Amino acid sequence: MMNMAKMMKQVQKMQQEMARVQEELGSKTVEGSAGGGMVTVVANGHQEIVSVRIDPQAVDPDDVEMLQDMVVAAVNEALRQARELAAQEMAKVTGGLNIPGLPGF
Repeated sequence: MMNMAKMMKQVQKMQQEMARVQEELGSKTVEGSAGGGMVTVVANGHQEIVSVRIDPQAVDPDDVEMLQDMVVAAVNEALRQARELAAQEMAKVTGGLNIPGLPGF
């Protein structure tokens, strides 16, 4: 019975730590860019887009499709980095355990 109580305390501590990390992820940001930096997207650790910057030189009325492609590429890169950040931060708490339902798993 003592081992079970000890294990439950450890689980509770891990849950608290995971909640803290999850909250902190909202204030951490990553950046994705495309077109040699012509389009830059910033996302937070909650995988939310925080900002988009488009260099005026990237705006060509005759080639809107290229700009759209750069925006999509930059967004996807920023979100990939946000998922990676979340997985790294959670791995610090879980000791690398693969826990279904957590960011990055």
